[in-house]
Amino acid sequence: MSYTSLCKHRNLGEGDMVPFTVEGREILLVWPDGGELKAFQGTCPHHNARLKYGGFNGRTITCTFHNWVFDARTGQGLIPPRCALEEYPLRVEDGMVQVDLSGCSPS
Repeated sequence: MSYTSLCKHRNLGEGDMVPFTVEGREILLVWPDGGELKAFQGTCPHHNARLKYGGFNGRTITCTFHNWVFDARTGQGLIPPRCALEEYPLRVEDGMVQVDLSGCSPS
C-alpha cells in the first residue's frame, strides 16, 4: 500500500466534510456525527458530479446534480439504494491523515 498525506488530523472535527484532489482523483474526507473519519470518492457514481458542492448534514452526503444521497458512515446509497461511493483505505500516522489510492481506479 502506498499512502498519500492529505492534511493534519487535528484540523478535522466530527461533522466535517473536506474535499481534496489527489493524483487526479476527487477525494472526500468525511467525519460523520458519532462515526469514524472516512475517505470516499469525491464524485457521484451517477454522473461524476463533484460531491464537494453537495450537502453534508453530519449523517448523509447529497449530490446536488440529481439529489442522490449516501450514508456518510458507509458510503452506501440511500437514494437510490443500489449504489455506493468507493471507500479508500485511510490511516492517521504522525498526526497526518493519509489515504491509499493504489488499486483504485480514478473517479
